[in-house]
Amino acid sequence: MRRRPVAAGRIRSTPAPERAVQQWTTAGDPVLAVTTSGEVEPAEVTRAVRAIGRVLRRHRLDATTRVRVTAPARPGEPTLVQANLCLRDLPTRVQVTGPRGFAVTFAAERLDRRLARAAAGEARAWPDPARPPLTAVTAVRPIVRGKQCLLLDGTVAEAAAVLDAMDYEAYLFVDAETGEDAVVHWVDGVGAGLIRQRSTRPAPSPMTGPLQVGALTVRTSTEPAPVLAKAAAAHRLCRAGLPFLFFTDTATGRGALLYRRYDGDLTLVTPAAAG
Repeated sequence: MRRRPVAAGRIRSTPAPERAVQQWTTAGDPVLAVTTSGEVEPAEVTRAVRAIGRVLRRHRLDATTRVRVTAPARPGEPTLVQANLCLRDLPTRVQVTGPRGFAVTFAAERLDRRLARAAAGEARAWPDPARPPLTAVTAVRPIVRGKQCLLLDGTVAEAAAVLDAMDYEAYLFVDAETGEDAVVHWVDGVGAGLIRQRSTRPAPSPMTGPLQVGALTVRTSTEPAPVLAKAAAAHRLCRAGLPFLFFTDTATGRGALLYRRYDGDLTLVTPAAAG
């Protein structure tokens, strides 16, 4: 039996260093809850409630919506805004950064476009000018957070749907065709890409070209995932200027997804044991 995705799956995480967190909820319907992290002005919370609320009303949605506004830890860095809701039983998320005072507006506009695309059956455009990949070559940064997720065991089409709905750059899952851990991710000029731990054969499709997933095209990597220790994976990602790296962990034999955070540090996503 396949485990269905709930957001990114059930997650057990090792958090980054704690920051001040506050929560607000609205008395209206739909319920709109705002959580802030760091030094977020009350005006920004009001802006979030009004802007996101307007988008929900425009699309006639009464779904409970959770918004998180994270202030930068250092001056000059962007504010991060994330909005989560359930759209036709599919967990849906948008995430975007922007200057203080503008990030919430950017998030509301992104949510509006996401809901419009869902109604029209359209996939996310890529490259995405609102979310340029984090590709700078840097010194090796630390892995400051670990996420253990119960992975979706499903098809490439199902994984690509989660990738799009959750506004991820890459999504770790178990490929039902091969039983291998795998990642779907965005690819410039193509749509989405598929990397498995070992297999490089194309994803199943009645078509002769790349697999079409709704409005997405999925291209299978001709190279298997590298086999690395965590420290070596962090070194490769940072020194090569990669936004993420999917690799087989030498310690576990399972696939792992390492990606950059907006503050430049790293997060590692690994499979959690069932049960």
